[in-house]
Amino acid sequence: MIEALQAMRGIAEIGAITIVAEVGQISRFRGARQLMGYSGLVPSEYSSGGQRRQYSITKTGNAHLRRVVVEAAWAWCGGYLLKRQKNLSDEVKAIAWKAQIRLNARYRALLANGKNKPQIVTAVGREMLGFIWAIGVKIEAEQRRLAA
Repeated sequence: MIEALQAMRGIAEIGAITIVAEVGQISRFRGARQLMGYSGLVPSEYSSGGQRRQYSITKTGNAHLRRVVVEAAWAWCGGYLLKRQKNLSDEVKAIAWKAQIRLNARYRALLANGKNKPQIVTAVGREMLGFIWAIGVKIEAEQRRLAA
């Protein structure tokens, strides 16, 4: 699991270890949105009638996981990615590449909309959690298949 999470740009060994330690079994979350909510990286909301307003992130949930994921989003621009992907399955590499493309597009769109850098990085971190969930579920399924 730790090796697989390192397939994503911005997540190195210590970050992957921390994510695995803080989350535990990723498949316990039914979807990526539950994992995002668990971390507190979802926007708070006020809804009344037909009106819906979103505010800053809730910050309820696992603060350590939230810190590590946002830190990984800050480090997203660098790293020794090819070396870390050497022994991984093609499925995990495909998820990591899909994450790279989507996060890059998200970053550029938010930057073009005039958002400030901390808001952009937090949004990228939240989306990273979705891909972390996808990789984690894939690895856990593979481990169950090998154990059977």
